[in-house]
Amino acid sequence: MELHLDPVPRAVLLVALAAVAIATLAGLAWLWPDGKAADDLHGSVQFAAEGATFPEAVVDRVRPACPPVDPSDPGGSGGSADRSGCGTVTATVAEGAGDGDQVTVDVPPEVATSGLAKGDRIQLLRTPTVEGQDPTYGYFGISRATPLWLVAGLFALVVLVVARWRGLMAIVGLGFAALVVGFFAIPALITGEQPVAVALVTGALIMFVVLYTTHGFSMRTSAALGGTLVGMLLIAGISWWAIGAAHLTGVVDQSGQALTTFAPGLQMQDLLVAAVVIAGLGILNDVTITQASAVWELRAASPAMSRARLFTSGMRIGRDHIASTIYTIVFAYAGTALTLLLAVSLYDRSWWELLTTEEISEEIVRALTGSIGLVLAVPATTAVAVLTVPGPRGSLDP
Repeated sequence: MELHLDPVPRAVLLVALAAVAIATLAGLAWLWPDGKAADDLHGSVQFAAEGATFPEAVVDRVRPACPPVDPSDPGGSGGSADRSGCGTVTATVAEGAGDGDQVTVDVPPEVATSGLAKGDRIQLLRTPTVEGQDPTYGYFGISRATPLWLVAGLFALVVLVVARWRGLMAIVGLGFAALVVGFFAIPALITGEQPVAVALVTGALIMFVVLYTTHGFSMRTSAALGGTLVGMLLIAGISWWAIGAAHLTGVVDQSGQALTTFAPGLQMQDLLVAAVVIAGLGILNDVTITQASAVWELRAASPAMSRARLFTSGMRIGRDHIASTIYTIVFAYAGTALTLLLAVSLYDRSWWELLTTEEISEEIVRALTGSIGLVLAVPATTAVAVLTVPGPRGSLDP
């Protein structure tokens, strides 16, 4: 059933979105990073010794990880267990400097037990030495390009087969989002632009393009976009307050420490707010487009329903969606932090004390502030959609 929209609410919504679009483009121009400064920072931190290279090698043999050392053995030899040659990989350099060299390198125990086998490819760290001496080799990592490309190809195939045209547009939108993050957000952040402003501009730009390309140019999509933008602002505001109130520093690992050392102008607390905003974009998109579609279908099914009843009915659908979505976002963060949770559980402190540590508090704030913004986006989107669809016409059936 075709819905004939009232011109006033339609005009108000479109004018508001147009104003946000103009503000987004203005913010994009204002925050656009200095290309020279970004280029100077890129690659400015030396990753390895000067002259070191990272050739690929084909695995010839993997020796099992060394048995654990017996703590009761004063010599630390591990008792009678044979430790000679254990925990090593023998490989032949296949690409890069030293092509054809066969080397044996020590690997961490988790690598030796990860299923690495003959024929797999690894990356080595080749360090040149003084003239006249052979270079030294060390293990750097496993070459994972092939399985990653296979997983990416399978993902694209499944999306295209199941979702077809919508799936194709979703992949295009995902590619656009990657370009915005890679060519605008990251360079802008690393060169010292205000992180929250960068996140809001990034999120708005991505949502404008992704929603309209995936779901089409319609008032239904516009209502969902309006709700998404409101939710994004709520997440930014709530997370900014919570991070400040909890005195989270945003520096919990080596990556954060490296940023504070080599990019001292970066505001780490605001960067954490920006991370929360960007992390919430995908789930916001899902919730708001569902709510807008629900209101549209309800109006099509019941043209005589009052706006108040339409809002109430839409919220009943929204509450069910909220319950399942909160599980999604919280468990997503919990799964990401699972290794951390296991590690801190080994310490001889109570769970309550551990929950207030920087590492876990950061994950809690991420999950809860994102969820609050997500929950509030549901009534916001429902209200926008209810005001945008036509008013009640005719009379209700008895």
